Amino acid sequence: MKPGVLTFYRIMAYVTAVLLILLCAAVVLKYGHFVGWWAEGSGPQQFGQTWAFRIGVAHGWLYMVYLLVAVVATTQLRVPIGRMLLVLLAGTVPFGAFFAERKVVQWHELRMAGKPIVTPQRAAKSEESRA
Repeated sequence: MKPGVLTFYRIMAYVTAVLLILLCAAVVLKYGHFVGWWAEGSGPQQFGQTWAFRIGVAHGWLYMVYLLVAVVATTQLRVPIGRMLLVLLAGTVPFGAFFAERKVVQWHELRMAGKPIVTPQRAAKSEESRA
């Protein structure tokens, strides 16, 4: 894999993860009046409403970039399709992109060392379970 692809993937994974965490916090502020934390129309609720929209739009656009970069990175690493899909979905789960980023870096290091991403024992077990 080209080094620039891995670096760009790592940046996008962190940006996507941080924005999703911030979005969750903004949504809590936006809808906190439903559980009685503050009155509707109060400062925290308006702040949450404004920032949930802004962060949501930013996260949505940057998640599309994350998807493209993740597809390129996992394709270049020749990752199995199931794992590729998990990496792609990691940007939709709070803290998920952090874990996916660590796995992709680990897979890259395995590839650079000439080792397979899927261990032979796991591959044999999955083939036996299919039969």
